[in-house]
Amino acid sequence: MVKPYYKNKQPSQPEFRVNERIRFSPILVIDEDGKNLGAIPVEDAKIKARNAGLDLVEVSPSARPPVCRIMDFGKFKYEQSIKEKKQKRNSKRQQVKEVRLSPRIAIHDVETKANAAAKFLKSGYKVQLRLEYKRRENAHKDLGFEVMDKVLEILSDKGEPVQEPKLEGRFLMCLLEPIRE
Repeated sequence: MVKPYYKNKQPSQPEFRVNERIRFSPILVIDEDGKNLGAIPVEDAKIKARNAGLDLVEVSPSARPPVCRIMDFGKFKYEQSIKEKKQKRNSKRQQVKEVRLSPRIAIHDVETKANAAAKFLKSGYKVQLRLEYKRRENAHKDLGFEVMDKVLEILSDKGEPVQEPKLEGRFLMCLLEPIRE
């Protein structure tokens, strides 16, 4: 048996009961101007909403009596979606950019990699320096630490290490974050 696609779907925003879906009576009603009309029967509240050309929306179902508001529900949903989009846009996740190195890297290439890392740090990203030892390079761990120290020296004015360079298996890792001014 195939499950309907909507069964597993999680609602992105809370479900509101509107007009005919409101079950409890009496309800506390707030009109379109924000004025409290008090606790009245559901049918009377629906009539007031229809006369105003608006919807009756249950905004606080857990309260006793439930709180309902007379409003344009379509406009309300539109404004909620705009707020959600704005929050997503403003909440920038912190990204980590990675710069790969090798113990056999030439001096000029170290400077090039450091310049790339400096651009990332200037843009506000954290930078993960990752040096990989391959085959017989594992016997000369000190060469990797020398390369890492050169890169850290070049980047000393642009970023500060969150952690000192440390070995993790066959990788030498160091995380830098931009200096806050």
